[in-house]
Amino acid sequence: MIPAPFTYRRVSTVDEALSVLGEHGEDAKVLAGGHSLLPLMKLRFATPELLVDIAPVDELRYVRVEDGTVAIGALSRYHDLHTDAVLREHAPLLAHVAGAIGDQQVRHRGTIGGSLVHADAAADLPAALLASDGVLVVQGPQGRKEIPAAEFFLGPFTTPLEPDELVTEIRVPVQTGQGWGFEKFTRRSIDWAIVGVAVVGGRVGLINMGGTPLRASATEQALASGASIEDAAAVAAEGTSPVSEPHASAEFREHLARVLTKRALTTAAG
Repeated sequence: MIPAPFTYRRVSTVDEALSVLGEHGEDAKVLAGGHSLLPLMKLRFATPELLVDIAPVDELRYVRVEDGTVAIGALSRYHDLHTDAVLREHAPLLAHVAGAIGDQQVRHRGTIGGSLVHADAAADLPAALLASDGVLVVQGPQGRKEIPAAEFFLGPFTTPLEPDELVTEIRVPVQTGQGWGFEKFTRRSIDWAIVGVAVVGGRVGLINMGGTPLRASATEQALASGASIEDAAAVAAEGTSPVSEPHASAEFREHLARVLTKRALTTAAG
């Protein structure tokens, strides 16, 4: 299908983007990599009057370590994250997950901020950020604020981000030396995961096991109480609400969550 008519505005700085968003509010949508927003526009699930293209905002592309925290610019592309030496050393789970998304075209255009703001429970990076105990840095007319990943994903494709706010940075604690693991089950390697699991430091993020990205809290509690990997993985689906659809029933997803959690935990344990 063809998107509804819209006006296009290209910006080159964060301040310019915030000014435009403040002026147009809910009538505007931010375009980063475009792999999430443009398909919605073609299906007319999203019909913004103004498209604000922030791709030229190079100040939001970086990875650096600051006081025990890895800071990632929101416009950092998947390919860049996967190949970044700093990220691979200090937050290897995120680097690995970024390299497992889609195909080369997607990885060279998709951005970490765009994926997180889209808040798709079937996406890889939101679950990886939850497992990494990450924080999203948001800028708006009231200044800068930080929102923990555990509080950012409110519902299907829903976040607390206001129309005049912009995610500018993602921050995760340095994970150097911590065991990590990532597993996902797909029909084809480039497809969305039917179920996926991200593990680091005893935290477990689940992909496509409910309406939002989830932590496997029952598994985390079991691990904290000294349970074996097998016993902790056995409760991975507790508290989740996977859907049944043509590719997988809810029961099959629950089974996959247990199997993949065991594999990811085993990998993380070394």
